[in-house]
Amino acid sequence: MEIKARPVSKGRASGEVLLSREPFSFLGGVDPKTGVVMEKGHELEGKSIAGKVIVFPNGKGSTVGSYVILGLAKNKKAPAAIINLEAEPIIVVGAIISKIPMVDRPEKDIFKLLKNGMRIEVDGTAGIIRLL
Repeated sequence: MEIKARPVSKGRASGEVLLSREPFSFLGGVDPKTGVVMEKGHELEGKSIAGKVIVFPNGKGSTVGSYVILGLAKNKKAPAAIINLEAEPIIVVGAIISKIPMVDRPEKDIFKLLKNGMRIEVDGTAGIIRLL
């Protein structure tokens, strides 16, 4: 199955889905050395985003979050790809400078179609989400 989306950051990657219905902040929300979510009370608290296709509605927080994403990439702890309902500049810049494929505005309700642990591919160049 393929889901069309808006291309945001070029590239293609696959991995396991890590889904959150809550907005996500990289600054203070994730440890850039380990990739583990540390935001207290967040539904992903204690889980690693490293190598995962992280799916969340939108980003939140400081513009420094873009550099946290870059730090994750340099430490080999970044997500494989990012899917948002609506991209915002902090996450977009972080994905682009870190070369993480990213899409937003999927044509179907991804929260109904995707489940944690599913393997998917994100083509940020073509704007396609593929269920594997």
